[in-house]
Amino acid sequence: MGHSPSSDLLSGEAIERVLASIDIPPCPAIVVQVMDETQRDDPDINRLARIIANDVGMAASAIKLANSPLFSRGAPVGGVPQAVARLGLTNIGSIVVTAALRDSLKGLPEDVLERFWQRASTVALAAGMIARRLYGIAADQAHAYALFHDAAIPVLMRRFPAYVEVHAQAQLGGEPLCALEERHFGCSHDIVGALLARNWGLSPRIAQAIRFHHDAGAYELPEKVLAREALSLIAVTQVAEYLGAEILGEPDFEVGETLYARAVAHLGLSPAELSDLHEDLAQRLHQSGQ
Repeated sequence: MGHSPSSDLLSGEAIERVLASIDIPPCPAIVVQVMDETQRDDPDINRLARIIANDVGMAASAIKLANSPLFSRGAPVGGVPQAVARLGLTNIGSIVVTAALRDSLKGLPEDVLERFWQRASTVALAAGMIARRLYGIAADQAHAYALFHDAAIPVLMRRFPAYVEVHAQAQLGGEPLCALEERHFGCSHDIVGALLARNWGLSPRIAQAIRFHHDAGAYELPEKVLAREALSLIAVTQVAEYLGAEILGEPDFEVGETLYARAVAHLGLSPAELSDLHEDLAQRLHQSGQ
């Protein structure tokens, strides 16, 4: 199956359309500091812990995630240095980016943001758990991608008053969300999200996966367009979203039977493995109070 020119990760035309429609939130200084440190050849964990400890909200988020069902092992951690050591560099980066993005979106109603980030956290927990069972997919990358892959939705929500209505329309079925976004606002959250991820220092693979996570032909795209590692992040998260909705008794607005089947096939999951995943995930979600 071929792909159109619009399949380019971030073409000049796509960037121009995004920037003409929406202001990408600037990357805060603390995110720059953390990303600079995590991407060094020899990162200083103690310096990283000090940077995070200076922000109460980020420190609390790091400790909470380190004690979550996905990462908890042994005694609970009570401080930022222990949390950083337990979580690893990729997860620390995703925590800082997410907390900073939340702060940049304070113009939205708190209950709307809380529901959005609660769902993102649930999907990220599930994606990380699934990745841990699979060969060749880093759990921290899966967690970071799943946490951030829809982050442009609240950005668009703040920019366009009618966005909530358009998002609800997509959930009713029919026209895909990205197509509705393009028609009403001249941009879509996959492209905005990829640009946001790139500007905020997330890995190129995460940005690439965000760009194609709503592409119906993603599983047919060649390696030079969509790297297998990025496609695996998409697949893990689609399985996480589908199973999470099923376990929590919520409607599945994001994936659907067809994409779920494609994701399962891509990951090579057997019915027995899916059954084990479903049972383990249900237990972990209930433990974490999701």
